[in-house]
Amino acid sequence: MRSSGAGGLDPARAKALQGRGGATRASLAIAWEGRRERKMAPGRVYSDLSLVPWAAALLLVLIVERALALPEICTQCPGSVQNLSEVALYCKRTPQLMLHARCCLNQKGIILGLDLQNCSLKDPGPNFPQAHTAVIIDLQANPLQDELANAFHGFIQLQTLILPQDVNCPGGINAWDNVTYYINNQTCQGQRNLCNSTGDPEMCPENGSCAPDGPGLMQCICADGFHGYKCMRQGSFSLLVFFGILGSTTLSISILLWGTQRRKAKAS
Repeated sequence: MRSSGAGGLDPARAKALQGRGGATRASLAIAWEGRRERKMAPGRVYSDLSLVPWAAALLLVLIVERALALPEICTQCPGSVQNLSEVALYCKRTPQLMLHARCCLNQKGIILGLDLQNCSLKDPGPNFPQAHTAVIIDLQANPLQDELANAFHGFIQLQTLILPQDVNCPGGINAWDNVTYYINNQTCQGQRNLCNSTGDPEMCPENGSCAPDGPGLMQCICADGFHGYKCMRQGSFSLLVFFGILGSTTLSISILLWGTQRRKAKAS
C-alpha cells in the first residue's frame, strides 16, 4: 500500500508535480494554505465569541462604578431615606427613579429628590447646590437658620420644600402657591415664577428678559447678541481683547515692580 505525502498526494504523483514549473508548486502551496485557513476559521470565531463575556463584565463594572459615584450631598448625612417620607413616596411613584442614600435619582444620576431631615444641620452646607435639579426637598427636624433664600439660588424646579416649623419658606409666602403649617413642620408647595407675577415691566433692561432663579429670586438675561452692563453692549464678547488688555496690564505692573526692586537693591 502506497503512503500518501503532504496534502494527501501519493509519492509518485507528488514527484511528478515537483518536476513541473514553479506555478504548480505555488498552486499546491495556495491550496494547502486554504485548507489550513478553513480549519482555523472556527477557532477564530470561537476566540471572538469568548470576548463577549469579558466585554459584558467590563460594561457591568463601569455601570456599577458610575452608580456608586453619588453626589456628595447624597451622603452628607448618614443613613438612607425613610420609607414613609415624602421623598421616598415621590420616588416610588415613578419606576425610572431610584433611591440612593439620601437622594432620589433618575437613570442619568440627576437628583430629583433630597431627604436631609433630622441631620442636625444649621445650614444646608456647601454641597447643597448639587441638588439644584430637585423637585422635592425635605429639611425638617434640623436646627436651621431662619434665612434660607440665598441657599436656593438656581433651584427653579423645586415644587415641594418641607422645613422646620420655625423656619420661613425661602422668598416668603408670596413665592409659593401654598404654605401649610403642621405640628412639627411646614410645607412650601408650588414655587411661583415671580417674572409672571411682578407688575414692574422695567425690572429688566430693554435688551434683557426676566428669568426665575429660585424661590423668590429672579435674574435678567441678556438677549442674543447683547452683553455687558444692563445688556447695552451689542455683539459677542471678545475674549481676545479682554485677555490682551489683561495680559498687557499684568506685564506692565510686573515690569514696574521689577524695576522698583532693582533700584532698591542697587541703593542698598
